[in-house]
Amino acid sequence: MGLTLAEKILSKRAGREVRAGELVVVEVDQVMVVDSIAGSFFKRLEELQATPRFPHKVAIVIDHVAPAANVEVAKAQKEIRAWGNRYGCPVFDVGRGICHQVLVEERLALPGGIVLGSDSHSTTYGGIGCFGTGMGATDIALAAASGRTWLRVPETVKVTFRGQLAPGTTAKDAALEMVRVLTADGATYMSIEMHLLDGAESLTRSQRLTLANLTVEAGAKCGLVLPSGEILDLYEVPGWLYPDPDAVYAREVEIDLAALTPRVSVPFYVDNVEEVSAVRGKRVDQVFVGTCTNGRLDDLHEVAAILKGRKVALGVRMLIIPASSQVLEEAAADGTLLTLLQAGATLGTPGCGPCMGRHQGVLAPGEVCVSTSNRNFKGRMGAADAEIYLASPRVAAATAVAGFITTPEELPELEGQTSQV
Repeated sequence: MGLTLAEKILSKRAGREVRAGELVVVEVDQVMVVDSIAGSFFKRLEELQATPRFPHKVAIVIDHVAPAANVEVAKAQKEIRAWGNRYGCPVFDVGRGICHQVLVEERLALPGGIVLGSDSHSTTYGGIGCFGTGMGATDIALAAASGRTWLRVPETVKVTFRGQLAPGTTAKDAALEMVRVLTADGATYMSIEMHLLDGAESLTRSQRLTLANLTVEAGAKCGLVLPSGEILDLYEVPGWLYPDPDAVYAREVEIDLAALTPRVSVPFYVDNVEEVSAVRGKRVDQVFVGTCTNGRLDDLHEVAAILKGRKVALGVRMLIIPASSQVLEEAAADGTLLTLLQAGATLGTPGCGPCMGRHQGVLAPGEVCVSTSNRNFKGRMGAADAEIYLASPRVAAATAVAGFITTPEELPELEGQTSQV
């Protein structure tokens, strides 16, 4: 019996063939620490009486509350900068961007590698064929101190995406459909191995990162997209970085991209996915475009194309936060930012923004938000009864113009209509 992609990566690093269920100790290529957990990370290292074994392999990113929202956060971030200087670890400071986007841009995550992050959406690195997974402060500290970690080799769910995306749909719709089919716990501690066939190979790196990002919402330990298309042009992909034809899977699922329709995740669970038509007309107070799921340049391009020549609806706040300084610079250079500002959108500092409900757009009680992020749990973006609808940048942009949930294709028909309460 052959090996899955997760088994291949862990076997390569372990120096022997390993299979699902085995425990392995492997060297890691990068340990990523975010600002919100850095204090606990430092404390664990002190308790271990340890320092980073390979300082250049430990990156700290100030992104979850950037810039600092209060004095206590500012003090914590000051400590991060001092600690990074003391031990020679790179610190990506306020404004550089979201940890996952930054590690990809800095090429600290590469195909066939292993990256541990103190953020659950570290599965994002799987979009380029890198084994990325999230861990808590203690495991992250041990990995930084030793350069290694232990893992239980995960079973694998195979998800095959076939065809090209239907007009009006995006990789976010495909990702939400995947979570709907698998359910929130359908791939707990498993690897979701994504195969792109019959035209789906044309999905870009950005789109693949979106797919991998959402795999943790089905409980996955990692989400791996088989390298093809653009990835082969951007990276030197090892020849061994593919599953064997006779690999053994715990479950197999197929999704027809050509038959896909725009999707939205309805409060308060990510796998509570409906067609946009099911909630069309829902009034919104805020629209948020950004995060590690959909804050990249192509996402901003989609939003700008819909907003061009239009205005954000009266009474709607539209927040746009690029995923990184690189995205911000490119969007400024090609005129995208001007289009967004002219439409009435507000721009924020590259970073996580209001995704976790700590600053830059926290929701008040009873408010409704359409977000391009990855979680819509109670209290995720502020008040416990605030409602978060997860959608693609296209749906978010159309919703901002209409004032209620809709798609771009319906915008020409909306004149004179009012939103539902």
